[in-house]
Amino acid sequence: MLEYARVRPGEPFDRVQVTVTFLRMDRHPPRTWPALPPGAAIEYVPHMDVATYRDLYDRVGQPWLWWLRRIMPDAMLARHLADPAVAIHVLRVDGAVAGFFELDATPWPDVNLSYFGLLPEAIGRGLGFALLGAAIEQVFAGPVRGMTVNTCTADHPRALPNYLRAGFRIVRRIDEMWDIPRRLGFEVPDHLRPAQRPA
Repeated sequence: MLEYARVRPGEPFDRVQVTVTFLRMDRHPPRTWPALPPGAAIEYVPHMDVATYRDLYDRVGQPWLWWLRRIMPDAMLARHLADPAVAIHVLRVDGAVAGFFELDATPWPDVNLSYFGLLPEAIGRGLGFALLGAAIEQVFAGPVRGMTVNTCTADHPRALPNYLRAGFRIVRRIDEMWDIPRRLGFEVPDHLRPAQRPA
């Protein structure tokens, strides 16, 4: 566990049990995704500031328990966003922000899709698979070895099926236990809470 993500002594928290699935893609797959609809465009945002990133990350990730970047110290997050290996791409629909994806080339010659998602109001409008396709095309436009991503059982239920449909293959699965501070204000679904052992 990252040091900054540890629960403070005496701090209330929710324990969450997830299965994390790691996937990779070794070559540009046959295109199975649609083009973005009219009015939708992807904007590369170099050197996104911390406040803008936090707002976007929180709005997209709130339903799916995205919590690690929420408690990452500002200075650490600023260094991350300033890293030339990190690229933030924002989806806009008719000018309004609808989602984003974050690519990290630190593990070069692989590129990791670190975060990917839509704002709650943009879900169900046929944007997600097209945005995933755009991320894949962005990665394989360069001389990369492969693309990686992971998802977990806290994510949208269509996340894993969409990654597989796009051409990713499962590499491994692991079970993880998260202790999420309650001060972050998440509502933890019952299916992610560890089963209580009988007394």
